[in-house]
Amino acid sequence: MSKKMLGDLMKQAQKMQQEMGRIQDESKKKTVEASSGGGMVVVTANGALEIVSIKIERDVVNPDDVEMLQDLVAAAVNEALRRAQQMVSEDMSRLTGGMNLPGLGNMFG
Repeated sequence: MSKKMLGDLMKQAQKMQQEMGRIQDESKKKTVEASSGGGMVVVTANGALEIVSIKIERDVVNPDDVEMLQDLVAAAVNEALRRAQQMVSEDMSRLTGGMNLPGLGNMFG
């Protein structure tokens, strides 16, 4: 490989890395929602895989059945994080043209 080809490859890699950083920053600003219990628990997560908010309807709060509320919260949180990860993966795949590059899927986890 010639020095020019190597230099061009390095420039492309650097440009891709900058673009990945931009996409990561944009993804952190995006949010997704997931709910459980027919909307009784709603969780919002961002592209940094952080929980932004949890909303719980008053009707689902029952001191005699705390386990049900815990299950609803866990289900909504897990779905919100799954959706956020999917959103980030889709954003990254636009950059890579659909190529599956090792390590990109775990950049936020």
